[in-house]
Amino acid sequence: MKLKLKFLLLFSILSIGTVFSAFPQKKLSNLNQALRYSRYSRLGLKIIPIKLGSNEFKLQMVVEKIEENPSFNAFSFSYSVLDSYEEEILDDQVNLLTENDLTADTDRHWYFEKTVTIPEGQEVAIALLTVLDTRQGDEYYYHIDLKSSFVYDQPTFGAYYANDVPFDQNFLNSGQSLLFNSPKGPSLHKFFYPVSFEIPYPPMETKSPPVPKELEVVDQGDFLTNVPESLENQGYYFVQQDTSDASGFMIKTTHEAFPKVRDWDEMVQMVTYISTRKEHETLLSAEDKKKALDQYWYNLTRNPDTAKELIKEYFRQVEFANILFTEFKEGWKTDRGMVYIVMGPPSEVNFYLDREVWSYGGISGSSKIRFTFVRVKNILTPHYYSLNRSRAYQPVWFKNISIWRSGRMAF
Repeated sequence: MKLKLKFLLLFSILSIGTVFSAFPQKKLSNLNQALRYSRYSRLGLKIIPIKLGSNEFKLQMVVEKIEENPSFNAFSFSYSVLDSYEEEILDDQVNLLTENDLTADTDRHWYFEKTVTIPEGQEVAIALLTVLDTRQGDEYYYHIDLKSSFVYDQPTFGAYYANDVPFDQNFLNSGQSLLFNSPKGPSLHKFFYPVSFEIPYPPMETKSPPVPKELEVVDQGDFLTNVPESLENQGYYFVQQDTSDASGFMIKTTHEAFPKVRDWDEMVQMVTYISTRKEHETLLSAEDKKKALDQYWYNLTRNPDTAKELIKEYFRQVEFANILFTEFKEGWKTDRGMVYIVMGPPSEVNFYLDREVWSYGGISGSSKIRFTFVRVKNILTPHYYSLNRSRAYQPVWFKNISIWRSGRMAF
């Protein structure tokens, strides 16, 4: 009897160990960050790092209030600093943020500020901001590399709204102003790039797009910090503390209606993703773009009411792509923006050091469609991703385009 009891006790211990080991470790790479790109997110998260020393950073953690009049107590806020995308996130690495930690609470933002020190010699450091909506259990995430092989360096200055909350958008409408603050001097230096980029190739097009041989740049010289600086032209600006250094701040400047569509000419450009080549050439050559577009949408649906709804949803996707994915290119012209417009928001989003992976549909792992965006090191932004194109995308791509063209959303 005692022997049988010992056997059962041992079996129980082994079984418990097996159950616990079955739970996956919580790592940055296996966090599903789909809410980051959802059309129904209640919050928008951003971390803006400022370099204070060789291994010391100020984390400016900005939470945009997308939901109207949200209650701070409806959410739980925390941050972590990790040394790998594959590192297990343990409880002792999670730092809770309370109302007492708020640097500012405005109509549009909650703003926290913390200083972190990275151990000497550590090559990779990632800051992670997590917000739990306690009402339905949704978890919002935002992370950024403080140090990694994909980051040249972090700027030693910041850009702010007039109320001193860090500027958390991906773009600025031309003619608007930002307030730059730097502890290292009374002035900064800016360069302007009046460049317009081409529309990306579709996912199944494997040939490389043409690369411009020369990039025009206008040296606009020094300007004073702590004084509102107006950025007048459309293109993008690169602001630096030291022009011999690799670090800087890039800001895309856009027309006054952005992220929405400005005019008929722009609408013609944007429908290329769901148009045939002949249709798009006809639109481009039309003298009366509005009339040509009206006819284009009607030809797709044969129903004026359906056409109106389709136009509304398609350009809402464009607007979201502009908000989410604008960098030195407008969001709708980026690879991620293109996939987002046609395929809709992904059901799963996973980040790794060298890539971002979007998953759509399917109950099992083998039936999911995955788009892999390869991370490209770029001095202008640490968030530049290029789609890993493949002919295998062709069936699902054409299927979604056909759904759009039949007068329905493709998701």
